[in-house]
Amino acid sequence: MPLHTALHRTLQAHGLSQRQLARQTGLSLTAVNAIVTRGHWPQRGQAAARAAFIQALRQAGATTAELRALALPPAPSTQKAAGAPTPAAAPSPTSDTSTGKDYAMLLENTPLTRAALKHFGLPRSPFVDDIQTRADVFQSAATRYARAALLDSAAHHGFMALVGESGAGKTTLVLELQERIREEQKDILVIKPYTLGMEASDTKGKTLKTAQIAEAVIYALDPQARLKNTPQARFRQMHELLRASRRAGRRHLLVIDEAHCLPVATLKHLKRFLDELKDGLQRLIGIALIAQPELRQLLLSQNPEVREVMQRCEIVELEPLDADLQAYLDHKFARFGLKSEQVFEPDAFDALRARLIHVPRGSKTGISTCYPLAVHNLVARAMNGAAAAGWPKVDAQCVAGV
Repeated sequence: MPLHTALHRTLQAHGLSQRQLARQTGLSLTAVNAIVTRGHWPQRGQAAARAAFIQALRQAGATTAELRALALPPAPSTQKAAGAPTPAAAPSPTSDTSTGKDYAMLLENTPLTRAALKHFGLPRSPFVDDIQTRADVFQSAATRYARAALLDSAAHHGFMALVGESGAGKTTLVLELQERIREEQKDILVIKPYTLGMEASDTKGKTLKTAQIAEAVIYALDPQARLKNTPQARFRQMHELLRASRRAGRRHLLVIDEAHCLPVATLKHLKRFLDELKDGLQRLIGIALIAQPELRQLLLSQNPEVREVMQRCEIVELEPLDADLQAYLDHKFARFGLKSEQVFEPDAFDALRARLIHVPRGSKTGISTCYPLAVHNLVARAMNGAAAAGWPKVDAQCVAGV
């Protein structure tokens, strides 16, 4: 039975009109009508709206079984009611109907409410300013390999692309590399050109040109340098500074963020950095491109202009958490002396994974979007919903309802 049909019948059974529901929940009559007749919850403030519905239904006399039938958290209790129906199974990847828009919404910051922090015994959110030391960086097989690849590119002047979705943790790994270099006192200079206004084409903004990259390298090596007047002289100036620095024992890593916005011409020029910026047989600089999946698609395309780049560049992909999801949340909550089983019921993890599967339009195959940022926001919403309903832990029903 569709949710809105069941909800309509529940309201009738308890003599609760839409107008009364609007008055009790603080929602507009239009919003209540959309929920009751079509099952359309508001996109913003959905968790609060559901919590208000739960409270109104409970006051009207709705039972735990009725709330569960509506896929809403049941009435608060220290334990689940005896004989309560088993929560509905989490949807399978092939039947999930989440959209790209849903995932985009999960990238919007969702803070834990004060009520949720108090409910779960947290002094502050485990997802805000959560990386203070290298020990705070969660280590999965994928992140361990990415860390090793970044350090190898720096120490041996390799050429790699670290690829991942928004919120996958790419920037965190670059910052962790810089912290590791500092702590271990490695003589490696990380050079990061500013990409604040960079766009993929000059019609939308400004592309990052090779000359700008050369300027960034020169100033990183010699902050007081006076740039030469011509491009040829400037590139020679960069080469000489790199050679002198390398002979003094230093290694260099050029890190370009948002590299999926680089024009093809700049990508080709970066490959020439490796070929031409040498001292004898030794390369003088390594390159790490930090990018979203669009760069991988470009490099793996049949475009002959990027073939040479693809042959030289190792693509390292940050995979979704999926099988590591519980371990990841264990790691986050351990910083506050909590275990994940104190916050989540066992069925919550499958429900979280299911909510973070995107099925592209026209496709039958789901794509996991179970990356740290989306996990943080979805878990925060579920914890807020559980606290608002008075349910002791987050379970599959809480996850389905936010």
